[in-house]
Amino acid sequence: MKRMIDVVMALCLAAVLALPMAVVALLIKLTSKGPVLYWSDRVGRDNALFKMPKFRTMQVNTPVVATHLLENPDHYLTVIGKFLRKSSLDELPQLFSIIKGDMSFVGPRPALFNQDDLIELRTRKGIHRLTPGLTGWAQINGRDDLPIPVKVGYDEYYLQHRSLLLDLHILFRTFVKVARQEGVVH
Repeated sequence: MKRMIDVVMALCLAAVLALPMAVVALLIKLTSKGPVLYWSDRVGRDNALFKMPKFRTMQVNTPVVATHLLENPDHYLTVIGKFLRKSSLDELPQLFSIIKGDMSFVGPRPALFNQDDLIELRTRKGIHRLTPGLTGWAQINGRDDLPIPVKVGYDEYYLQHRSLLLDLHILFRTFVKVARQEGVVH
């Protein structure tokens, strides 16, 4: 049931957001060199790697690490990168990962391939069995501000309490947080 809801909702949103996504793509192309999309190697269900698309917000020469590990993250942002991140518009191409089945609307955010501490802790707690999400319980409870053990604690709560009602609650609170631009550090 969850997969069917994900696909229908993602297809509808992709159709409705096609024009705004085209505008974002054009703005990226006009304001910085490089591709419009950034394909990030991420850890999916059962720790399988997949390529997750995002609108590119960083310069092409940016080191491939979590943004908070960069010495000066703002130095690497493109002209419109900060806006895309604060508004979460950079996440829109992930609708296609949802359609493909690599992601769901709600689940733990997919770890970067090199976030060994996060991957190991999630695997130990069984969280790796979940399909990663565009948003999740950890995102609405702190997003970028959370230390890894706390983030995994929220992921574990989601694993143990997941339901359609909880997913709807998470989606609603995500919409509110995105509208308020809460919890975005970089």
